[in-house]
Amino acid sequence: MSFGFLGIQFGFALQNANTSRIFETLGASVDDIPILWIAAPVTGLIVQPIVGYFSDRTWNRLGRRRPYFLIGAILSTIALFIMPNSPVLWIAAGTLWIMDASINITMEPFRAFVGDNLSDEQKTEGFAMQSFFIGVGAVAGSLLPYVFANWLGLENTAPEGIIPPSVKWSFYCGGLMFLVTVLWTVFKSFEYSPEELAAFEEEEVSQERSSSEISKISEKQIRIGVPLMIIGTLFLILLNSFQLEKELYILAFGIFGTGLLFSLASILNNKSSNNGFVTMMNDLIAMPKTMLDLAWVQFFSWFALFAMWIYTTSSITRSVFGSSDTQSVAYNTGADWVTVLFTIYNGVAALVAFLLPQIAKKIGVKATHMLALLLGGLGLISMFFIKDQFMLIVSMIGIGIAWSSIVSLPYALLANSLPAKKMGYYMGVFNFFIVIPQIVAATILGFLVRSINPDEPIYALLIGGVAMIVGGLLTLRVRN
Repeated sequence: MSFGFLGIQFGFALQNANTSRIFETLGASVDDIPILWIAAPVTGLIVQPIVGYFSDRTWNRLGRRRPYFLIGAILSTIALFIMPNSPVLWIAAGTLWIMDASINITMEPFRAFVGDNLSDEQKTEGFAMQSFFIGVGAVAGSLLPYVFANWLGLENTAPEGIIPPSVKWSFYCGGLMFLVTVLWTVFKSFEYSPEELAAFEEEEVSQERSSSEISKISEKQIRIGVPLMIIGTLFLILLNSFQLEKELYILAFGIFGTGLLFSLASILNNKSSNNGFVTMMNDLIAMPKTMLDLAWVQFFSWFALFAMWIYTTSSITRSVFGSSDTQSVAYNTGADWVTVLFTIYNGVAALVAFLLPQIAKKIGVKATHMLALLLGGLGLISMFFIKDQFMLIVSMIGIGIAWSSIVSLPYALLANSLPAKKMGYYMGVFNFFIVIPQIVAATILGFLVRSINPDEPIYALLIGGVAMIVGGLLTLRVRN
């Protein structure tokens, strides 16, 4: 049931470890990289709740979630083949949008898949098994460029504007692995029918809301929507007046757009409109309390992770290997070492996945997650001070423990609070609290780094480490 995650993370690992390298090779400056990375969180923000909403309402020969696995896998494989052959920067950036949207189409239903098929007592172990396959897939994906360059002898450097062969062949292998493993899950797993899922629910949650409930939701939507539109408008005026960083415009438009959507939903509610958009916006307002508490934990955790994914290559190549020239041997050696470091933290995550359920039984899921995030935060902070490439392995151990927990324990806490009929949608909405911090990181990290020291991107990792520790402490506030 979780084997497809091996391929999904294989593709994600290649994206995370090599996208900044591809962008820099095609001429992007360090300052431009965060805004180019914005594709990943924005596509997730849009795609996942929509896919979740429709997968909740899908049932055909392939089942409920599996049709989306298949469609996403085919599109992702195509994008993985195209990405390293991008001739210019704008094509690479556009391909990243397509690739990330496709990966999200596949990935979102996998979370709901476990929630659908396992009992409450099994879900912690089920999500831990996903964490194991995420770790294994990421190990293989992260290590591939290093293997091709150092073990198989493919060229690791190339002329200006050309992606090295070692990276290209890594993406080709990743595309094939993505497709094969997801096909395995599609054809080897099963799904309970909607009728069986309804029978499993001890208390069936009605899909219909009373007029008074809808009225309260509508009032809350307008109370949230109008202030957000005002804040977004004032933010845009401020940015325009002081000619601030272009990345911040995305954040301003996002705030305004969110307020507009809430306000529109309130208007349609008052007109007794009943469509998919209104249903999704109403369910967003009525999300479970556990989900709301976990939102803050996720925000700081994923802010930290996104800082690491964006800035590790540029940080390590400069601070440890002493080069920012993408055509130099030192830079490409450092970039390859980053793929090794990413391999290590993912390998740690795969091993720790089997320990997390056992630790959670002893001290509780919340305490386990808090401990993991604290170790991850310390790992990120330590990278600021370390100048020896091998000592960075110690940092990766802490980050790997945190990563294993981040991709499993919050979902175990969440799944038991969700109604079966809305499992896919709420898992998609939960992705908001993964992608919103990434959007925030992409829009403000460049500004923060330039303000502190534009020549030292490693400050982004220091900021990320502090954020992850804050997320760990906030875990204690989560209501079960």
